[in-house]
Amino acid sequence: MVLQIIILAMIAAFLGLRLYSVLGRRAEHEEESVPQRFDAGDTADQPVQQPTLRPVQPPRAAALEGAPLAVERGVQDIAAADRSFDITAFLDGAKGAYSMILEAFWKGDRETLKELTDADVYAGFDAAIAAREQAGETLENRLVRIDDVKIDMAELVAKTARVRVRFVADIAAVTRDKDGNVIAGSLDDAVEARDLWTFSRDVRNPDPHWLLDETDEA
Repeated sequence: MVLQIIILAMIAAFLGLRLYSVLGRRAEHEEESVPQRFDAGDTADQPVQQPTLRPVQPPRAAALEGAPLAVERGVQDIAAADRSFDITAFLDGAKGAYSMILEAFWKGDRETLKELTDADVYAGFDAAIAAREQAGETLENRLVRIDDVKIDMAELVAKTARVRVRFVADIAAVTRDKDGNVIAGSLDDAVEARDLWTFSRDVRNPDPHWLLDETDEA
């Protein structure tokens, strides 16, 4: 009986030592500080330094290849002021606007023009449509394709972003008189058009839409 008690005591002591060695080592590891991602030092009393947020720079797009340094800086300034600005998405939108505005002008769709242009540009389109209507003329134009689109100028003036885009497109144009007779142009022969359109937007405005605020021939 005494021998059994001694044996059990020895087993208990052995298990106790094993349990202590395991838990003791685990506790030692748990007491070690786990390095945090933005820890500034080794002591727990030091404040955690927050990472510095830098403006996301837009990726170089094909439209910026070979562009002057001023254009690239302008794009970067706009991207820094408006973190939603994406050069590729902007150019896709500019191509869509180019097509929509031309179609609206040819059809005399003043409502669409008013939504996509600023007051000065709209006034010019409106005057041209009014003169055409007074003469009884209609346009039967077609945008065949846009061959090239590139940023020609970009700047941030105060809080207004302005980007000038160079378009090279093929357009088939026909003008008809009040009787429907063709008085100019041909739908069989497309003519190359080179335009410089400037789009603007207040970067403080939550509305992401840009307006056409200047037109010129390239």
